[in-house]
Amino acid sequence: MAASSLPIPEAVSNGSHAAQLIQKQTRRLGRLQPEVLADADPEPLHQLRVSLRRLRTALVQFQPALSLPDGISERRIARVARRTGLCRDLDVLRQRLESGLLPSLTEAETRALRPAMKQLNRDRRRAFEGLAESLRGHRYLKLLERLHRWQDHPHFTSLGERPLQPWLGEWRAQAAAGLFLEPGWFSTDPADPALHGLRKRIKGVRYGLENLEPYLEPAFSPWLSDLKRAQDILGDLHDLQVLAAALEDVLGSSPLFSQLSHWIEGQQREGWQHWLELGDRLSQDSSRSSLQGLLAGAGTKKPAGEAGEVVMNG
Repeated sequence: MAASSLPIPEAVSNGSHAAQLIQKQTRRLGRLQPEVLADADPEPLHQLRVSLRRLRTALVQFQPALSLPDGISERRIARVARRTGLCRDLDVLRQRLESGLLPSLTEAETRALRPAMKQLNRDRRRAFEGLAESLRGHRYLKLLERLHRWQDHPHFTSLGERPLQPWLGEWRAQAAAGLFLEPGWFSTDPADPALHGLRKRIKGVRYGLENLEPYLEPAFSPWLSDLKRAQDILGDLHDLQVLAAALEDVLGSSPLFSQLSHWIEGQQREGWQHWLELGDRLSQDSSRSSLQGLLAGAGTKKPAGEAGEVVMNG
C-alpha cells in the first residue's frame, strides 16, 4: 500500500502525532480481532501481537505529551499481549517442527515425535482459549472503547500542544537511550538470558524510531534494517532454546531427542555466528558514534506532500 501524504513536522504537534500512531494501531486491532478469533491462519494473531506492542510503545514513548483517562494504560494492554505471546510462541514451535524437522525424519522417527506434537497442540488449544476469553472480555473491549472515545476528543499536555519539529531531537534520543548499555551486547553464551532482554530492548528502540520515521534522516534507514535483523536473529536463538526445552519435556532421554537436540544445536551455532558478526559491527565505537550523531542531529526529513491531516493506513 502506498504511503499517505504527510504534513511537514512544523504543522504537527507532539500530541497529534502520538494520537495518529495510537489511532492506527487501535484500528488495526479492531480489524484483526475477528480473524484472530476465527483461528484459521496464524498470521492475524502475529499481526495482532505486533499491533499491541506498537500501541504499548506509542503510549509509553509519548506519555509526556498525552493526557489519558485512568482506564487507558500500557499495563492493561500488556495483560492481553501476554496471552497473544503464549499462543504465538506455540505457533512458532509447531512451524519449526513441521517445516524444519519433520521433513528430514524417517517414518519411525515421525511416529516417535507424535506425542510431542500432540502435547504442543493441546497446549496451544488451551492458550488460545485463554486468549479468546481475553479478547471477548469486558476489560479488553472497554479498553478499546475508551481508546476510541479518547481519539474522538484527544487531550494533550502542555508539551503535547507544542509543535513536533523542535522536539524531534528529544524524542529520538529518548527512543534509543541506553541501547548499548544492555548486558546482552557482552554475552559470550547463546543461552545467556541477557540476550532475550537485549532483543526486547532492540525491538523497543526500533519501534520508537519507526514512530518518528516520517521525520528521520534517510541515514537512519540502514540502522532500522539492522535492528530488525538483530531482533530476528536473537528471536530465533530464543525460539530454539524454547523448542529444545519443550522436546526434552516430552521425549526425555530417547534417541530421537538426541538427534533433534543435535539438529537444534547446529541451528544455534549458525544463528550465534550471525549474531556475533552483526552484534560486533553494531556495537563498534564507530557504529555507536554514527548512531549517536544521527540521534543528536538537528536535521529532519520533510515528507513529500502538502500539509494536512494524516490518513492512517493498515
